[in-house]
Amino acid sequence: MIGPLRAVRPAGQPPSKTRAAGVSIVSNSLLIMLKLVAGVITGSVAIITEAVHSSIDLIASIIAYFSVRKADEPADEDHPYGHAKIENLSAVIQGMLILVGAAIIVFESTRRLVDPPEVHSLGFGIGVIAFSAVANLVVSTYLYRRADATGSPALEGDAAHLRTDAATSAGVLAALVLVEVTGLQILDPITALVVAVAIVGAGVRILTRSSRVLVDEALPADELDAVRETLAKYATPEVAGYHKLRARRAGSRRYVDLHVQFAEGTTLRRAHEITHELQGAIALRLRDADILIHLEPEQKPPEDISAG
Repeated sequence: MIGPLRAVRPAGQPPSKTRAAGVSIVSNSLLIMLKLVAGVITGSVAIITEAVHSSIDLIASIIAYFSVRKADEPADEDHPYGHAKIENLSAVIQGMLILVGAAIIVFESTRRLVDPPEVHSLGFGIGVIAFSAVANLVVSTYLYRRADATGSPALEGDAAHLRTDAATSAGVLAALVLVEVTGLQILDPITALVVAVAIVGAGVRILTRSSRVLVDEALPADELDAVRETLAKYATPEVAGYHKLRARRAGSRRYVDLHVQFAEGTTLRRAHEITHELQGAIALRLRDADILIHLEPEQKPPEDISAG
């Protein structure tokens, strides 16, 4: 049996996942302060709910920051498969936090529907929310790019938080403009309720995606097809076939194991060489992959003992 082949990060390469999570923390902290000030000045429940949403995002960003640091730690005696699934656990917690934030917004908005608040000085609030929408769009785009480059579910979850925040900020911005133009104060809590619905959708998506990884769901079909295509290229007289192909994901890593059968007469040394070649070929198709291959002799069909 050949051990796992791991992709090692080159020496001196910056920890981009940690840096990206740090950018999110700084951005959320700034936006929370601005939204709280704007909420107090204007009296708008929609702006206050945006501050609550950003507070949830800040907690999620802090969780993502520490999870990506822990996930990059090497395997140890207690965690022989590494710590990568901490990122998936982090994403689940982020999804739960989104739902908690949505519940708070629904409660406060419903209360304000009964007694609509008097909003004023909306010019400042409109400016803050517009800035927030643009800032969250920029930071979420950056996080999505880093998540795609590193395969980090924690950063992907954090990016989803901020992208949802950007969308809800755009909705709040439109509502505040309508309140300013029409004077209909009730539009403020109604907008907050719409924001809550959008937040719930984002939370459910994150929870669903991350939970699948935690229960070892198979890799997506396109990644499995990439493995099978690579194996097909090694269908030589020496390689008789393969079976028991399994693949799963933990954090940004992929784990693949299978049994490869070698034709009679193939030496152990040659089988070992081919196996390493095969591991390298699969690793080129799957990013951050641990590949475990069990060597087997070719299985001959049973003889028909009834003949003769």
